[in-house]
Amino acid sequence: MRQRIRKVLNREMLISVALGQVLSLLVCGIGLTSKYLAEDFHANTPVFQSFLNYILLFLVYTTTLAVRQGEENLLAILRRRWWKYMVLGLIDLEANYLVVKAYQYTTLTSVQLLDCFVIPVVILLSWFFLLIRYKAVHFIGIVVCILGMGCMVGADVLVGRHQGAGGNKLVGDLLVLGGATLYGISNVWEESIIRTLSRVEFLGMIGLFGAFFSGIQLAIMEHKELLKVPWDWQIGLLYVGFSACMFGLYSFMPVVIKKTSATSVNLSLLTADLYSLFCGLFLFHYKELGHIFSGLYLLSFFTILIGLVLYSSTSTYIAQDPRVYKQFRNPSGPVVDLPSTAQVEPSVTYTSLGQETEEEPHVRVA
Repeated sequence: MRQRIRKVLNREMLISVALGQVLSLLVCGIGLTSKYLAEDFHANTPVFQSFLNYILLFLVYTTTLAVRQGEENLLAILRRRWWKYMVLGLIDLEANYLVVKAYQYTTLTSVQLLDCFVIPVVILLSWFFLLIRYKAVHFIGIVVCILGMGCMVGADVLVGRHQGAGGNKLVGDLLVLGGATLYGISNVWEESIIRTLSRVEFLGMIGLFGAFFSGIQLAIMEHKELLKVPWDWQIGLLYVGFSACMFGLYSFMPVVIKKTSATSVNLSLLTADLYSLFCGLFLFHYKELGHIFSGLYLLSFFTILIGLVLYSSTSTYIAQDPRVYKQFRNPSGPVVDLPSTAQVEPSVTYTSLGQETEEEPHVRVA
């Protein structure tokens, strides 16, 4: 029986890691299409690219909410929570914009290092607002992942890939830190919404307010850049590819966050730069990497994967709190049985792995 349970847990852990790598590959696709647009066609249009994604979200998910009946209808949701989604839409839009803008001012190495700031932001926000508590193995896994990222940055420095625009490094670094902070807020807020409400509601409202605000920002800040784009079928195909990857990332990320957590997802995304590098060997002919590639970069990749496995091997949990009575489901997280003499409120188990289902989970209290 124990061996069977262990096999199930190992399978769920591997599924969790694999799902995170799917997201990382989508981020890689976003980066590659952006690189082609910016470097080969001189199309620097980050707001327009975000606008295309929000329009797709609007057409698919916002219209789905519009045709629903009852309390899940678009108008009913707007009456109750419009201002929350308006703030979240602005945060999500500006997080994307700040990080992309930072590349104009600082180096690739700085962006890679400072973008890791999203991880402590997510951990702290999850601790205080979602009441998630971590075990020692989780912090060990996080440190191992960050060490792997540091190894990759070190390899970049050795082979010269750390060069960038660097026109005003301080401004660029501040933009990255600001974008990482907003990403962390957005991810934790997203986790709260999809666990207490629904994935479709989150994506529908992000599509609505994201399209609205990005459209305004596009008209004010980027309309001249858009007119300079040398439109042809290749550029159109790149925009389609970017939009498809971004739409896939937004649509699939809530599924992975519900099955794992916002922290786990952000750790998984650390491998995205490495996937971009692997693709760059064939697409951009990074011949300057030489023999270093087979050593430091592969070491970095496997170090991050080891950290992910360590983090996913044990469940996190929710702190005892009178406001919390919901168990987040996962086969690796057993239901907590409390002694009948206990005077505290029920303890709730939150897990980093699990099945996505629609019915409300339960807490078993002795």
